[in-house]
Amino acid sequence: MDRPSPAASQGRTFLQLFAALRPHVATDRNLPSRLQQLLAREKRFGSRDRRLYRELLYTALRHLPWIDARLATASPDDAIRAAAWLAADTPATSAFRAHWTAGWPPVPATVAGKALHLSADPAALLPAWFAEHCPAAFQSPAFDVLHTRAPLWIRIQTDDTAPVLAEFAARNWSVRPSAVLPSAWEVLAEADLTTTDAYARGLIEIQDLGSQLLLARLPSPPAGRWLDACAGAGGKTLQLARLLGSSGRVDAHDIRASALDELGSRASRARIANIRILSSAPADTYDGVLVDAPCSGTGTWRRSPHLKWCTTPRTIADSASVQRDLLARYAPLVRPGGLLVYATCSLSRHENEEVVAAFLDAHPRFSPAGPAVTLLPSDHNTDGYFVAPLRHSEL
Repeated sequence: MDRPSPAASQGRTFLQLFAALRPHVATDRNLPSRLQQLLAREKRFGSRDRRLYRELLYTALRHLPWIDARLATASPDDAIRAAAWLAADTPATSAFRAHWTAGWPPVPATVAGKALHLSADPAALLPAWFAEHCPAAFQSPAFDVLHTRAPLWIRIQTDDTAPVLAEFAARNWSVRPSAVLPSAWEVLAEADLTTTDAYARGLIEIQDLGSQLLLARLPSPPAGRWLDACAGAGGKTLQLARLLGSSGRVDAHDIRASALDELGSRASRARIANIRILSSAPADTYDGVLVDAPCSGTGTWRRSPHLKWCTTPRTIADSASVQRDLLARYAPLVRPGGLLVYATCSLSRHENEEVVAAFLDAHPRFSPAGPAVTLLPSDHNTDGYFVAPLRHSEL
């Protein structure tokens, strides 16, 4: 009896892993951790196996209605073949894709083209209720980019990039600087950056270009003393500290102690000294306050496709309520003439423009300091973000 090919066996394993995840997709916002634990339990998997199955599973989550339909109405092989065809062509997936998609055409760039080949409904790939929140997400090119693999962006945290370039070259990793922000590089390889000397020395930080652009596009370069009110693990705190330089300082606050511990480690690794971590609520006033608010994460659906299926209108309404409270809480800490910067990684107008409008109605001493901007994933090959700079009147 002929033994099944490795790719055939891998296809069956993919379906088993998908079946283990599928019951939790609509309820578990922390599904990536569940997926990671699922892969870690399989001691037979090597690193290439884990990369293969991670790519296939994220592809299946990104195109969940299409994969579900094929499992319900066709043979399991059809679902495997569709996932293989839709998956990114990487060193980990190339042999698998070659086996399962033999004779199939190249993957079209648009969702409509993919749907035509698979006899699928393009509109099914986004929750219908979200059209009212962000019409642009349902139109090309944003709709097409939302259903592609997210790129790997880093922020250069040094003036001397030669050691970073030399180490990446030694590992055969190529990079491409952003055309809109020179300090942002796209890493064009499947790279574990945490294993590098550049990462250990704090010369680089993993940060999406869209996230970096929020501070880079303020109406004027930040100066003086700033508060990062919802700092988390501190990606924007570190960026803000570097923008301020030695003449400025960032106070970083978050209600999650573990996140602040991680921020402290990152700041120490990068030898950034102008950050003060606040474990208790800040009481000073500042030249600028950044409220990078907790949100639904609808701008990250490209990177975290499971969130499409467990986010509801109630999720967004609850997030907007928290966001309004945060702006009202931290606005009094902005000095007259200072900036209040509101940001989310959401594409919903209910968390973005409407939150800002409600805040301005209730706080007449604040006014727009520049245009509010929604960054669509198709604008610069990023996640989706929103930022609104608001000025505290000196009167």
